[in-house]
Formats: sequence, C-alpha cells, structure tokens
Amino acid sequence: MISNHKIQTALEEIKDISKIDLAVYSEEGKQLAATFDTEDRMESAVKAFAASMAESQMLSGYHFFKVLVEGELEYILLTRASHEEAYMIGKLAVCQIRNLALAYMEQFDRSNFMQNILLGNMLVVDMYNKAQKLHIEQERRAVFVIETEGKKDAAAMELIKNLFASRARDFVTEVEEQSIILIKDCRDVRKEEELFYLAEMIVDNMQTEVMVRVRVGYGSVVYNLQDIARSYQEARMALEVGKIFYAEREAFSYRFLGIGRLIYQLPMSLCEMFIKEVFGDEIPDIFDEENATTIQKFFENNLNISETARQLYLHRNTLVYRLERIEKMTGLDIRRFDDAMKFKIALMVIAHMRYQEKEEK
Repeated sequence: MISNHKIQTALEEIKDISKIDLAVYSEEGKQLAATFDTEDRMESAVKAFAASMAESQMLSGYHFFKVLVEGELEYILLTRASHEEAYMIGKLAVCQIRNLALAYMEQFDRSNFMQNILLGNMLVVDMYNKAQKLHIEQERRAVFVIETEGKKDAAAMELIKNLFASRARDFVTEVEEQSIILIKDCRDVRKEEELFYLAEMIVDNMQTEVMVRVRVGYGSVVYNLQDIARSYQEARMALEVGKIFYAEREAFSYRFLGIGRLIYQLPMSLCEMFIKEVFGDEIPDIFDEENATTIQKFFENNLNISETARQLYLHRNTLVYRLERIEKMTGLDIRRFDDAMKFKIALMVIAHMRYQEKEEK
C-alpha cells in the first residue's frame, strides 16, 4: 500500500490545520505513523479493535477508527479524544487516507496494466475494457527503454518518476532488472527530433543527478494500445543494435538504425559466409589504431579525400598511400563507392559476430 512516509505527511498536515494528534496502525497493531509519542500498550488495544465489529470506538481517551479500502480493513486510525472535535477530524482523516490508498491502488493497477501490455499478456478485448476502467485513453505513444550500467539504482528509478510519472499521461514501469521503461504520451510531439532530444535529456539528467551512465533506446510512435508492445520491442532492439554498431552514442532510435538493423537479424552462418567471400579464409589484420582512424574519418566524410586529410592533419598523398595500403591488404579500394559499401558492411558484420561471440561466453 501507500508508504509510511506519505501517511506521516498526511497526518502532520491534518494536525497543522486541526491541532489534533493522530496515529495510524496496521491491523496487527504495528505503528506506521504518528504525530505524538504513543503508548506501548496501544498494540493490544488496536488488535482488539481490529477484531471487533465496530467501525469506530472510544477507548482509553482515544477515538479508534477503521480505514476500509474497497471493503477490506487496511489501517486503524487514532485521535486523542481530549479535543471536542477529535471525532470529526478522525472521520475526515479516515477519508483522506482512504483516498490516498485508492489513488495508490489505481496507480498500481495502471502500472501493472502497462506491464502486461508491454509483455503481450492481454487479449485485445480485455485490454480495451481494462483501459476504459482505468481511464487510459488511446493516444499516440512511444516506448523508451533506459538501460543502466550495472545494477539498476533505486535513485535512477526515482529520478525518471519525478521527470515523467507526475504527468498522468506518461507511465514509468519496469519489467527487467537492468532497465526502466517509459511509455511516453506523444500527442504534443510533432517531429521525430523531439523524441531524440528527450532521450538525450534523460541521459544527461541520469549522469548529472544520480551519476549513472545509461543508454536510451526508443521505438516508433504507435496509435493503438496493442501496438505499445511493438514499440517496446523496437526500443530494445535499438539498444542492442546501438551497442554493437554505434558504441560511441548513448541514445538510439529504432527508425534510424539503418543497415545495422538488418545485419543484427542475420544468422551467424550467413555472416561467416559473407566475410569469407569478402576477405577469404582469414580476416586481414588491418585494424590497428592508424588504419581504424583513417577508415572511420574517410567514411564520415563521404569518401572525400581532401576533407579527410584536412581533419587528420595529413598531406593528401599520405592519405592516398594509406588507402592504397589498405587496398593491398584487403583487395578493396574504398575510394570506389561499391568497394567502400562492401567494406563498410563487412566491418559491421565483423562487429556483430564478435559481439555475439562475447555474449555466448
């Protein structure tokens, strides 16, 4: 149910207004919150009252009240009877705590409902009937998967809730140990770039506020509740593909994974066959720091030799020499578009194969 801290806050606010002390107990007689030092003997009195048929009772200078939530006894509330308005304040406090509990239950039900949608555990008919009861509208939504480095920190979850869960249209939940799921209402999102900026904002906040390194993947914007599961699977794939092919980044969109998304879904047998066709029986040893930097910059500059040489602080002829040396080692002249494309795909396939080997170990 609701946290003891929230109950304590509610009691203190009521006392500030009414000047009447209150306490809340579990039906087993354990004190959960109080605005005054209660007596040790209260445990047996509370348990006896909980077992009785009465909904309220006066005993030993206190008013006792039962807090029933959907017909079930959840708490016992006490007010000091020395004040003439203690009974009325006690009844008001019962209503306040009951409403807090109901709100918590509704929020829990909404979170549980979204978890079942993410995992595909609901029939479509049941999904829409339940959504109507929980006042969940059918709107444009996208799923963000926020993966933390190492074990998920409670502070990380709390930060994401503070950023989004206060808005009734967003949902923050979890379905696995290392990640937080944000189901973002996108009715105000007009461009794809806004989702990317949101992902970057999450990364920045996690790193600066709770000192946790995260990666964020997000799926397509969907319109139907049953499609939220697809957006979730896309977000997970965006994270996986991003870690393999775009390791320097921290935010990944499913729509912009490009060819990496295709390579990720290739079986290992096809990958091995392709690499053998490109390089022969052995992959050439060309991936030292100098060659790797040269190839990366050359591709980043769209095969432009002059601009690549400028960014690497090289003479143009020195860069041409390096590219010719790579051609001798691989048989591919990456100054030509066809060879460059084949070489780029081969590099990504090798990265995929090595990642899968690492995961199997």
